[in-house]
Amino acid sequence: MRSDPGANVSEFGQSARYGAELALAIDLAHQAGRLQMERYERLERIEAKGPRDVVTEVDHLCEALVMNAVRDRYPSDGFYAEEIGQVDAAEVRLAGAPRRLWIVDPLDGTINYANGIPFFCISIALAAEGRPVLGVVHDPTRNETFVGAVDGPSLRNGEPIRVGDKEVLEDLVVTLAVGGRGKVRKRHQAVKRIRAHRSMGSSALTLSYVACGRFDIYAQSAGLSAWDVAAAGLIAERAGATVTSLDGSPWFDLKRADKKWSCLAASPRHHAAMLEMLT
Repeated sequence: MRSDPGANVSEFGQSARYGAELALAIDLAHQAGRLQMERYERLERIEAKGPRDVVTEVDHLCEALVMNAVRDRYPSDGFYAEEIGQVDAAEVRLAGAPRRLWIVDPLDGTINYANGIPFFCISIALAAEGRPVLGVVHDPTRNETFVGAVDGPSLRNGEPIRVGDKEVLEDLVVTLAVGGRGKVRKRHQAVKRIRAHRSMGSSALTLSYVACGRFDIYAQSAGLSAWDVAAAGLIAERAGATVTSLDGSPWFDLKRADKKWSCLAASPRHHAAMLEMLT
């Protein structure tokens, strides 16, 4: 594994149509990752953002880094991110236009990061004509960069990855964040049928792990937003996973409100069975 995945970004992803944008996204993800590691376990400020969420100065610094670079290079593109810039997505929803939109989670897994748990990442996606066309998820703790493009394969540090294809449910390793009326009981029943359940605290990185076979299934019934899944959902899809919302509808829809997204990603062999078990 390379010690510096930012050394040659051209090796990490390929896209005939979006090559320049993909190279920029990879470079910015590596820059943000270095910033995250410089301040890891050295945070000066942690603020409560909600009952179960926090934000740090690193979230804001990484978001500003990406936003400024994107707007400098592509000033007509929209920008939609977790901490700032949400107004652009609102404009896209209202207009219904095929405007290009960069969708960014500057630090997915902030609670992990703030508590010194080494499972977090930066996620950058570009959507065009209402769908993601490229996605980059970078884990600075492991120097791993996951990349996907609508016209290319999914890669991890430049090497092709594929979703796992275990034959039986009893061998699966999954993450099931499923709640709501009637769903908790279904989740318990599903967990009894699989090998192991793990909850990691970063949607984008867990979805990327589905893409490379470390996890077999990722399911979350609510609470997600576009920035949680835009990049990693595409990466998982291009790696061979079947990705939908938890009701079976398309997983990516910018008309869906923030925190109202859901996701189920699994190998084609098991997706239908999991969808039936969880809905």
